[in-house]
Amino acid sequence: MVLRLLQILLILAVVRAVWRLVRGVLEGVGYQRVDGPRQQAGLQLVRDPNCGTFVSPARALASRTAGETRYFCSDKCRREWESR
Repeated sequence: MVLRLLQILLILAVVRAVWRLVRGVLEGVGYQRVDGPRQQAGLQLVRDPNCGTFVSPARALASRTAGETRYFCSDKCRREWESR
């Protein structure tokens, strides 16, 4: 009984490994699923001028001074920068 269960688990692990290999090869040659979710190729990041952390402009806190927009990772960093 236990041996049979281990055999099934081993077969499933091998099938999953082969599937991942095939999928990786297909993605490497440019194959993309049309009905699947689209993945972003890259995300534009900006650097917090106070602590140096890279953040996404969509999720960052922004501060505009003298026509220039600066992005911050937290309210603490934004306050520290503005108090300079």
